[in-house]
This record gives sequence, C-alpha cells and structure tokens, in this order.
Amino acid sequence: MSPDMMVSIVDDDPDIRDSLAMLLQSEGIPTREFASAEDFLANGLADHSGCVLADIRMPGMDGFALLGMIAARQLTIPVIMMTGHGDVPMAVSAMKQGASDFIQKPIDAEALLTLVRMALSQSDDPAPSPAPDTDPLLLERLSRLTEREREVFELLVDGDPNKVVAFKLSISPRTVEIHRARVMEKFGLRNVAELVRVGLSLRTQPRHGGTSRLS
Repeated sequence: MSPDMMVSIVDDDPDIRDSLAMLLQSEGIPTREFASAEDFLANGLADHSGCVLADIRMPGMDGFALLGMIAARQLTIPVIMMTGHGDVPMAVSAMKQGASDFIQKPIDAEALLTLVRMALSQSDDPAPSPAPDTDPLLLERLSRLTEREREVFELLVDGDPNKVVAFKLSISPRTVEIHRARVMEKFGLRNVAELVRVGLSLRTQPRHGGTSRLS
C-alpha cells in the first residue's frame, strides 16, 4: 500500500465518523472525514488516493447516489458501503452498482479492517487481473446445498426480498428465512454482505460450457 493511500469516511453521524477514524488510524491508515456526500464530492475528490467508506442512509444525497456520481465521473475509487438497515436486496444493489463491498452496522472492527485493506490494495494497483478460479472450498460448500436451498440462494443473489422469493417458490417467507439461515450456516457466513459476496463470486465464475456455478 502506498504511503499516500487514505480512507475518506462519509457519514452524517459525527460519532461514527470519529470512531471509524480512530479505529483506522490506530492501524496506521490515514483518514479524512466528510459529513455528507455533497461535501465529499466538492472537497474530497481532487487529490483522492485510496478508498471511500460511505454510509447509505444520509440526508440529501445518499450513499447510492454518491456511488452513481463516482461512476458517472469514471473514477476508479473503491467504495465500501455501510448501513444499519442492511438486507439482501440492498447489499446486492450496492455491489451491482459498483461498490467494492458492503458492511453492516454495528461494524465489526476486524471485518472492516480486512475490507479496507483490500480496497486500498485495489486502489493502489487498479489494473484488472484475470479472474481467479473459484475457491474449491466454496464449491464444496455449494455442493452441500439442497435443491431448495440453492433455489433460495439464487433468488436472493438476484436481489429478491424474502417475500418475493417466497412467492416465486410457492413457500412461506418464514421457510425462506430458514433456508437462508441454512445456506449461511453451510457456507460459514456471518452476515448478509458475505452471503452476497459469495453468491456474486460463484455467479461470475463460469463452468465449462458457459453456465455460472450458481445455477
């Protein structure tokens, strides 16, 4: 990681900004703080080098709009989205719109540090690399899913809420929740962001013959 890499923290809550800054700085990661997406766009882009840690729900321009503005300016800045109201459709939407990752509040310190270091590494070396083969462990865990669990997993990664998944599969929302919990248990996942990350990873890794591994 280059010494000029830093994290721009964009959140309307000053206590959260301060706590995140203290955590990152304690690990030797420089930070800047912005109280709004508008403030970051006006003052944080000119000499930006690093990644952005942005809340989704903010007054005025929200995190999704910020993500769109960064994309519209054709900037290759890794953006980690934060929310205290995360669910599967929101995580899918964030990552499909270009977020490098997604994390839920209350934030796990070690998980955040891992994501930030990955994002800074990506920012430091933005050249695309060939997609790696899917982790054999993920494939082994995928093979443990029942047919119904795989159907639920597929629809969740499409971004469908539980009620929509239930309607499409003619089962109850509670049954969807049970299958979702079993999918997460079999993959060893802790939260929604990890579920989406694994699903999108499996979906982008083709089988021989052109079909995705999550199908």
